Amino acid sequence: MPLSRRDFTARTVVAGAGIALTGTVAALATAPGALAADDGPHREGSDEHGRPHGPGYGPLLPDPAGLLALPAGFTYRVITHSGVTSLDSGESTPSNHDGTAAFEGARGTTLLVNNHELKGPRAKWAHPVPLTGGLVYDPAAAGGCTVVEVRRGGEVAEWVGIAGTSTNCAGGATPWGTWLTCEETEDLAGKNGMTKDHGYVFEVDPHDRRANRDPQPVKAFGRYAHEAVVIDPRQGHAYLTEDASGPNGLLYRWTPPQGFRHGRGKLRTLAADAGVLAAAKCFDSSGRFVDDLSRATKTGTVYGVDWAPVADRDARSVSVRKQFAEGAVTRARKLEGMWWADGGAYFVSSYAREESPGAAHDGQVWFYDPKRRTIRLVVLLGVNADPAAEGGYDGPDNITVSPYGGLVIAEDGNGLQHLLGATESGRVYPLARNELNNGTPEAPEYSEFTGVCFSPDGRTLYANIQEPGIMLAVTGPWRRGH
Repeated sequence: MPLSRRDFTARTVVAGAGIALTGTVAALATAPGALAADDGPHREGSDEHGRPHGPGYGPLLPDPAGLLALPAGFTYRVITHSGVTSLDSGESTPSNHDGTAAFEGARGTTLLVNNHELKGPRAKWAHPVPLTGGLVYDPAAAGGCTVVEVRRGGEVAEWVGIAGTSTNCAGGATPWGTWLTCEETEDLAGKNGMTKDHGYVFEVDPHDRRANRDPQPVKAFGRYAHEAVVIDPRQGHAYLTEDASGPNGLLYRWTPPQGFRHGRGKLRTLAADAGVLAAAKCFDSSGRFVDDLSRATKTGTVYGVDWAPVADRDARSVSVRKQFAEGAVTRARKLEGMWWADGGAYFVSSYAREESPGAAHDGQVWFYDPKRRTIRLVVLLGVNADPAAEGGYDGPDNITVSPYGGLVIAEDGNGLQHLLGATESGRVYPLARNELNNGTPEAPEYSEFTGVCFSPDGRTLYANIQEPGIMLAVTGPWRRGH
């Protein structure tokens, strides 16, 4: 049922009072100018006694190894490195690390499912995901996921979770302890060397290798340039982002069919047309249609959300996002990472700049509240005037919610690449810097951060440098409020 203007106005008043977001990042969501790029002189630094002032853990210290700059007291460890470390089979760790989630394994281990964003035919890549028997969807495709087990004492094992998929970008963990890997492509069989259709979501079970045999796409979620997905643990809805342009991508919701119950392996049993896939249509408190989320320039902006059903979710002839007439849905520039927390979905719209006259910025994070059917702008990065210089930030991508409060954001910008933290009061600070990257896109080592997530016990932050493909574990004096 459509959300009426009267209902939306009432809900907007409540949200504006700061009640819409509770728990982990409540203060972040209500802070004026949260995560503005120009955060003043307290972004990082220390006093005369060496104690950090302002948010964060102090200045980033150069890494003698030239890999990862961190604050004093923090250390990192390389978990996997494409071309250097190996799978249990003896084959190289695949390259192009992307979305990652951490799960509690047996006997105190941590299991990490790691996407490998490899597009197109296998011959294009030096280190594709190995075609492990029984785990292959399309033998022509280079991408997939590996499962990385970090054992007590530091020993690491790695094996294939799924192979023969393409452009595995982000994804999302399920409430029942599996991983949904998303293909950011629309290649049909016969294009780019593929022998099967791509652009789907697949489920990967990190705990049971047998459950991943004979991979089947979750066609009910639609076929498009998938970025990320989260599952509402109460209602069972799936929310999905689309990273696409020409026209810009959409925010989707999948409603399960009546009587469906989620659980391990259940998604692969769904019919291709099961449930309802719909795209978001937003409007302001005056009932005016919002054509693109990038136009919002003030944190605290609240829009109502209706959902427009998708006509042809498998998009054989017309891409899903192109099936809607002008004014039927709300688009967004580079819809990226998602994370479920605080009873709703945080999701990223990465940048606007000159493409949106009068609404220039370098990234947004929104929060969708399913109870109120509203979205609220909780993060806005101002234009980064000099991306090659330390001090400005742009291009939020993967995100996670920190057990210590606030968010951790992987930067995919135009220059220096950071892991960014934000306190619950909304102050931004750099948590790490990629030292392989000299700040210019032309550099051979130019690469984004991806796959931010915390270990189940909250002691370790995992993150990836996408190219050449390095998974890192960061530990240090974490504390509440940072």
